[in-house]
Amino acid sequence: MAEKKKNTVSVVWDIAKPLADELGLVLWDVRFQKEGVNRYLRIIVDREDRPVDIDDCVNMSHAIDEPLDRLDPIEQSYSLQVQSPGIERELTRDFHFEKYLGEKIMVKFIHALNGKREYKGTLASYDNGNISMTLENGETVEFNKKEASWVKLDDFGGFEKDE
Repeated sequence: MAEKKKNTVSVVWDIAKPLADELGLVLWDVRFQKEGVNRYLRIIVDREDRPVDIDDCVNMSHAIDEPLDRLDPIEQSYSLQVQSPGIERELTRDFHFEKYLGEKIMVKFIHALNGKREYKGTLASYDNGNISMTLENGETVEFNKKEASWVKLDDFGGFEKDE
């Protein structure tokens, strides 16, 4: 039986993770995205001790350049971008959800859930892709993260009031 080939994001994650660790960074995410005719390899880094600054991004970019060139894991041409998760950071990986339990989040669904596509609430639980959030009115909304277009931190706080 043939060995399953790893996707681009997984291969780059394996290259970037030890480099980020050496630089005192947290590898937040790796994304390989097509926008129009261009492709972008985005390496998103964070820090535990302070906000990410431009020097952190430059250091990570320099650290990963040579291994990416040497291993050449991406056949297409692309632009490399190293960035911070920023405000309203998108939660995609298991450790993101585990880290932000109890925090305010925003969710946009692919298809309406109970007649609405967007919700704000508090991340109540996360288990293997299954998410529970508590709305301001105390109602609980449960869903699988595959049902969401995105889940982001609600860094500005507050809830939209129903009119």
